[in-house]
Amino acid sequence: MTKHYPELSLLFHALADPTRRSILTRLAEGPARVTDLSEPTGLRLPTVMRHISVLEEAGLIATSKDGRVRTCAIVPEAMEPIQTWLDEQRAIWEDRLDRLEAFAMKAMKERRE
Repeated sequence: MTKHYPELSLLFHALADPTRRSILTRLAEGPARVTDLSEPTGLRLPTVMRHISVLEEAGLIATSKDGRVRTCAIVPEAMEPIQTWLDEQRAIWEDRLDRLEAFAMKAMKERRE
């Protein structure tokens, strides 16, 4: 039986938005200031801050504040539950497809005989 990860819904919700995914892509290059993250989006700072908040609540990023400057950094290990779940799903579906292939091959062989 597949393990249940309660944080998966939170993680997938955070990753569901293209703006948040682009922020994560940028942070994969290294830490960045919120203002630097907001520039390419064309969104207002409060909207970007909401996206940052969703990513932080999911544990995908960490933020720190130095004076008036808030810096964000990616937390790569936060993706581990997603990777584990995907690996489990891949194994399940590969097994199902292998059984389907065996069934189809057997049916084709029987049909020829």
